[in-house]
Amino acid sequence: MTLPPPVDGSAERTRWSAAAGHWDRWADPMAELADKLNRPLLDAAGAAPGHRILDLASGAGEPALSAARRAGPDGLVVGTDLVPAMLAGAVRRAADATPAPAFLAADMLHLPFPDGLFDAVTCRFGLMFVPDAVGALAEARRVLKPGGRLAMMVWGPRADNALFDLVGTVVEERLGPDPVHRLDALFRFAAPGSLTAALERAGFADAGETALTPVRRAPRGQPVWQATLAMTFGPRIAPLTEVERAALDAALADRFTARAEGDTVPLPAHVRIGTGRRE
Repeated sequence: MTLPPPVDGSAERTRWSAAAGHWDRWADPMAELADKLNRPLLDAAGAAPGHRILDLASGAGEPALSAARRAGPDGLVVGTDLVPAMLAGAVRRAADATPAPAFLAADMLHLPFPDGLFDAVTCRFGLMFVPDAVGALAEARRVLKPGGRLAMMVWGPRADNALFDLVGTVVEERLGPDPVHRLDALFRFAAPGSLTAALERAGFADAGETALTPVRRAPRGQPVWQATLAMTFGPRIAPLTEVERAALDAALADRFTARAEGDTVPLPAHVRIGTGRRE
């Protein structure tokens, strides 16, 4: 299978540096929903008590914080992110966590760890933004112990992810296209088998992927789009006037209400978990 084209690393660094404050703002309100994705990802990585676990592209702290609870006091969890500002929320949240992960800024293509240090490596929605995805996977394989497992979570097709699709469509309609905040990179590994192919090229054994397709049912009339709008398009909507922002929110409310089924709005999602083992 042909691998997806690379992304612009400079543009992605700009995107996430600008979005960092919004991720910190929404990290706690979104924690319960995030845990529903953290648990199957950690399961896929074989994360267990006493393990040393590396979480890549930790952002505001997940799933590193969840991994630390699973590894327990005898384990070690390290979370990394390319953008130091993204880790501010992670450090804040870790201050009240027991046990707490350690966090540091690091490039997935050049990890500052010796070979074979970790029992497991995880990454939730980060691989899509690395210019050389196969190189990043090979580097993750390097720091795994023989027999250690990696689990990477990516988004499936945009059309199968209602929140992104609806919010992205309305923003594009109201504000026009934007090369910095476009959604294309999020769905870089949407094609079935593309993540498996990348894992195999990076040298992983037993490479494969599984799909999760949960459907969240939000109460009708709830502004359920707020977190997605802020975390994905926060820097773009920040300059809007109060009137312009109100018009954008009204357009989003109309679009989500149109999807309602009785008292709820179904919001399907589609993610894939790619797994591999270092021999």
